[in-house]
This record gives sequence, C-alpha cells and structure tokens, in this order.
Amino acid sequence: MPAKATKLNRHGAAVQLRRELLVGSVVTVNNKQGAALSARIVAQLAALEGVSTYAIEFVDQGERAETFWGIIFPPNTSNT
Repeated sequence: MPAKATKLNRHGAAVQLRRELLVGSVVTVNNKQGAALSARIVAQLAALEGVSTYAIEFVDQGERAETFWGIIFPPNTSNT
C-alpha cells in the first residue's frame, strides 16, 4: 500500500498512509530502490482527514537500516 515517509532518520521515520495500523505491529517497508525492511509501529502521531501518521522503527538496526533511505546521516557525536 502506498505511504509517504517523512522525518527520516537512521532508525526509522514517520509514515503517512490511508489506513489504520496497530501500535506494536510489524510491517514491511519498501524504498524506491526496491529494498525492504521490517519496521515496528511505535506510535500514532496524528490522524487528519483520513490520513494517519505513525512513527516506525526498523526491527534490525544494522547497516541496511542506516542506508535504507539512500541518504547519509551525520555521525552521532553526543557523549550521553
């Protein structure tokens, strides 16, 4: 089903779609290059005019997750 990913990060994203999902469920996310990863629905962020926005987190946090969106994220430099 088509969805729009926003607020991309190395651990997941926010996704918008015209379907309700259950928090805690696992879905498969496909990118434009045809790669697929499993992601967990961690929260519903909004629902407006039939479009729901969910926070997703990749199930596996390896190199595939870090390169999934096709962009390079800056290194984490925090010491906390």
